Amino acid sequence: MTANNSNKPAAASSTVTRDLRELDTKTENIYESLVIMSKRANQISNNIKEELHQKLSEFASSNDNLEEVFENREQIEISKHYEKLPKPSLVAVQEFLDGKVYYRNPTKEV
Repeated sequence: MTANNSNKPAAASSTVTRDLRELDTKTENIYESLVIMSKRANQISNNIKEELHQKLSEFASSNDNLEEVFENREQIEISKHYEKLPKPSLVAVQEFLDGKVYYRNPTKEV
């Protein structure tokens, strides 16, 4: 058994088998839980894309030539960093299970 490493991301970075009963304890409906997690994953994904585009736009120039594209190490390092991040779906599932996702269902609010 290995020791916990504090540098690891909060979400698992590989396939994890989940107990479906864990996912529907808060909503009492597995499909509602899945919708909540998928919407949160989309939010995370959009935030990451926006952040990445902002960082990469700093390197954009109006007259790119082939040599500049291959020599831009900073841009490559930024891209590698974002590739190593955990998948948005894994982060969303972990946030949901940890109770960090705010959600409401207007049809249940009567």
